[in-house]
Amino acid sequence: MNTSPIADPVTPTRTALVVGATGIAGSAIIEELERAGGWTILALSRRPIRKSTVRHIAADLQSAESLKEALDSEQPTHVFFTAWARQDTEEENIRVNSAMLRDLLGALDHAPVEHVALMTGLKQYLGPFESYGAGPVPDTPFREEAPRLPVENFYYAQEDELWAAAERCGFRWSVHRSHTVIGHAVGNAMNMGLTLAVQASLCQELGMPFVFPGSETQWNGLVDVTDGDLLAEHMVWAATTESAGNEAYNIVNGDVFRWRWMWPKLAAYFGVQPEGFEGSPRPLEDQMQGMEQTWSKLADTHALTTDDLSKVASWWHTDADLGRDVEVMADMGKSRLAGFTGYRRTEDSFLRLFDRYRAKRIIP
Repeated sequence: MNTSPIADPVTPTRTALVVGATGIAGSAIIEELERAGGWTILALSRRPIRKSTVRHIAADLQSAESLKEALDSEQPTHVFFTAWARQDTEEENIRVNSAMLRDLLGALDHAPVEHVALMTGLKQYLGPFESYGAGPVPDTPFREEAPRLPVENFYYAQEDELWAAAERCGFRWSVHRSHTVIGHAVGNAMNMGLTLAVQASLCQELGMPFVFPGSETQWNGLVDVTDGDLLAEHMVWAATTESAGNEAYNIVNGDVFRWRWMWPKLAAYFGVQPEGFEGSPRPLEDQMQGMEQTWSKLADTHALTTDDLSKVASWWHTDADLGRDVEVMADMGKSRLAGFTGYRRTEDSFLRLFDRYRAKRIIP
């Protein structure tokens, strides 16, 4: 007779509200919370989340009334905010994105919120898209104590809203400044990993070389990126470690690389011929122009999940990222001293991601 005690199932003691739950960061946070256990998970997003471990909340982030109605009876203890809405100008980015965070937190005034984790990025140090790296920027590696640039930036506006709400409501906060997040999502506006996988797949189909689209600075210089899973670990760590609260942190993989070294590694995965920087940038928006029909045929041949090229490739974002004429790297010393030891090797981040996209029939 077996007399060993039966372990009680883990009873959730904390409730997480993940905002932007279908994006790279949001979906990775949900997976991290699932692995950790002990969480009730609420997912706020435009598209529904079909997971038995998650309860979806439908709300319009750009409507204060919609947020109040959707969140009126919710009681999250931890909020992970990873959403943004791209606008035509930085003035509009500030107006829309700061209001989304302000209205979301305002709709939770009744809730027992202990911590709010906000995802931003290295535009904190480089400036917004319309003046990206154009003015004076801090020396690399970027450190969190660098002063704000003398330009308007929606990241600054969001930080100000976060601090104002924390002062009013008494919760802890953290800001997470990532760089080029490499992770799993489809339909995301800033997805270099999937974009490069789609570029390589099209090159393989057409017998074309896999051409680096960016600048000489990016090809030859040192750079880093952020694995989406590591970002999720970092945000959950800060949200659940009391001593880590009320701080802004950089979050990158912890290694550095040169694209001239990485590009052949990515090409080898897809069996295509790598071609590096030659004279001037060769943007993907030019290289991949008119590829919609080729992708549609590829999708049909390999029974892929979508034949819409615009859903799987964000040429403009990868062009902006790889086209920069400034070195971009972030220091992780502040997180290390605070006790976060997470690390990823970037080559593995890319290759694991490609494996995952293939397994889910998003790329051939």
